Amino acid sequence: MSRFVLASASPARLGVLRTAGIEPVVRVSGVDEDALTASLGDSASPEDVVVALAQAKAEAVTSEFDDAVVVGCDSMLWIGGELHGKPHTVDVARDRWAEMAGRSGDLLTGHAVLRVVAGAVVSVAAACSSTTVHFSKPSAADLEAYLASGEPLEVAGAFTLDGLGGWFVDRIDGDPSSVIGIGLPLVRRLLNEVGLSMADVWSGSAGQ
Repeated sequence: MSRFVLASASPARLGVLRTAGIEPVVRVSGVDEDALTASLGDSASPEDVVVALAQAKAEAVTSEFDDAVVVGCDSMLWIGGELHGKPHTVDVARDRWAEMAGRSGDLLTGHAVLRVVAGAVVSVAAACSSTTVHFSKPSAADLEAYLASGEPLEVAGAFTLDGLGGWFVDRIDGDPSSVIGIGLPLVRRLLNEVGLSMADVWSGSAGQ
């Protein structure tokens, strides 16, 4: 079995894969997300942006492997006609929540699966999943406590579904694993497109 490589530093994505029976090799791509997003320009659709970011992350680490399936992902929140990634600072996260509270947004997650054979990329499959997230209205005290935790600063849309932010999500319409960061149903379909089944993936140990 080819190594299963996750081109992401996200502990949430790693956790989803481990729970689903995969122990991936983790390689952090180092892609400058903000610079790449800016280079795509205003003509790129929100879906195109997250897919381009996911594919760039996967492509950045393929040279390290002779025989592997490399998965890259990127998530951003589309709300109010704008695409939001990681806020990085408390002030930006607070502003995001002022816009999000009591509203709904679409969490877009780009996925790219690259199959590497004999050191060359032989097939690529990529797509975007979209899940509608319905946010509650946290009290001022609750929001400040959430911001102080640091959790929303380095996650797409300034919230999580599987952490402290889950208290402030009323419901979602779509795939919960995609909101966490890697959509298992979509990854399975993309694996099929590059010639791999779940039986193939489960049969080997990715870390060996």
